[in-house]
Parts: sequence; structure tokens; C-alpha cells
Amino acid sequence: MLAVNYTNLRDNMKTYMDKVTDDYETMIVTRKNNKNVVMLSEESYNNLMENIHVMGNKANYDWLMESKAQLEAGKISTHTLIEVDTDE
Repeated sequence: MLAVNYTNLRDNMKTYMDKVTDDYETMIVTRKNNKNVVMLSEESYNNLMENIHVMGNKANYDWLMESKAQLEAGKISTHTLIEVDTDE
């Protein structure tokens, strides 16, 4: 996690935005006499929101944990997919 003050961020915006997006860094922007702000990439934000959704629904979470347990126990099966011609 990076921390940068507002003035430094403003002077080097592209560099810091590239770090956030390219290196998946989370950045705290400190502001004198104001509350701090957190900057993260859209991809990281979307991932966070998806995790909140999955973890916030007990049924989804339980299903995911059961699936994980089955995978770790070797209770898996493979299937051959059949390609369907959609032109007909």
C-alpha cells in the first residue's frame, strides 16, 4: 500500500495512477486538515465488490466453501463439452 500527500499526487498524477492500475497498488491520499482518500484501480474495485456480494450472501458463501472442500478432497469429475453449431 502506498501513501502520498495530495500535492505530490497532483504533481505526479499519471505516475501514481499507473502504479495503481499496472501494479495493483492501493494508494492512500493524505490531505492536510481533511479526511484521507483511498485510490484503487477499477479492476480492484470490481473484484472487491464481487467478493462483498459473494461473502455477504450466506447461501452463496456456503455453496462456494462446499465446492472448495470437494475440490480439495479430490471429489471432481471431468466432462467433454459438445460444441453446438448455432448456424442451424
